Amino acid sequence: MSREGFTGFSRGEARTRTATSLNFDTQGPLDKLMRLPWGFILLIVAMALTGLAMLYSSAYTNPSEAHLWKLQLVRFIVCFFMMIGLALLPLSWWMRLAFPAYAGTIVLLVLVELMGVTGGGAQRWLQIGPVAVQPSEFAKLAVTMALARYYQMVLQPQTGRILVHLGALAITLLPAALIFKQPDFGTTLALVASGGVVIFLAGLSVRVIATAIIGGVASVWPVYQFVLAPYQRERVDTFLAQLFGGSTNALGESYQIEQGKIAIGAGGFNGRGWLQGIQSQQDYVPEQHTDFILTVIAEEFGFLGSTALLVCFAVILGWSLYSAARSVSWFGRLASAGAVATVAFYIVFNVGMVLGLLPVVGMPLPLISYGGTAMLTTMACFGLIIAAHMHRDEKLTARGLF
Repeated sequence: MSREGFTGFSRGEARTRTATSLNFDTQGPLDKLMRLPWGFILLIVAMALTGLAMLYSSAYTNPSEAHLWKLQLVRFIVCFFMMIGLALLPLSWWMRLAFPAYAGTIVLLVLVELMGVTGGGAQRWLQIGPVAVQPSEFAKLAVTMALARYYQMVLQPQTGRILVHLGALAITLLPAALIFKQPDFGTTLALVASGGVVIFLAGLSVRVIATAIIGGVASVWPVYQFVLAPYQRERVDTFLAQLFGGSTNALGESYQIEQGKIAIGAGGFNGRGWLQGIQSQQDYVPEQHTDFILTVIAEEFGFLGSTALLVCFAVILGWSLYSAARSVSWFGRLASAGAVATVAFYIVFNVGMVLGLLPVVGMPLPLISYGGTAMLTTMACFGLIIAAHMHRDEKLTARGLF
């Protein structure tokens, strides 16, 4: 799908669609609920239930983690109703909340720097009562919304006006710099990638894209040498050694990848069966209930189960992108496309990491991995995608009004 096809509609088509669509804002609550894309929603629920089953299996023989699936179930139920509520909000509401959400996220990221909780060698969390939250996860959706609001304000983004895109770049790089300092290189990459997708779809010229790619390639060595922390360089070295067949430390950074590959290979074509995985039940794979939960699926349900999971993700992303392309407003198209990119990069980074195709960066698998903040961000993204689908004929001005 070209950018013109994604972001462009003829005026006649927009008028026809608006005339023939139902006036969503005049309908009652029950009518609005009936119009929700329940096939899409039920697929999300099915994926989340699969994740709960995998969490139960991953902690089946570990009493200290046996409660995790129950906690995740509570989180999903809360996030599910939040998603439904967000899906019913008009896009004008989303647009008005975009800049306040972005500003609030920046404040939270600064607070992490000042008083954040340290865990695993990184200062990424804020302790709010009994709950620890990771503001860097919220930043992914906040940046997407802020960029979409920014481009809606200029109404017709122009590829020739580079200053327009420089403003969008600043919106992306400010939270990215704060997140990188925590340090959280994986989330920084995902945030920049999602923001880059929105900027690209807004009409960035091919010449600027080519220049950015050349600059990015040229900066790889300086970033590796002078910006990355020692443990991050070690992860990159391990990844390159794994990829090109070099020597690795079996008890160091490569241990997790090696054990993950053993679990994936042990599953074969059909898998060993639920609760029957040797690697998962004996807890050989570190962080198998979070970042490496795909290894549990691969061992217990094999190639067939893993492929079915990825196909379901592809259906979710494909429908979401198709729905984003049908929105009349710039904000609806770009915000929902950015939300799709956020979820997509979760999936790509996690699967690539588990398979040894990308460095280990600590990226959960949406709806499947254990984690409250990631679940909240993912479900909020789905809420925005559904809202853009439900209100795809809603016309917005630069201020978010009809």
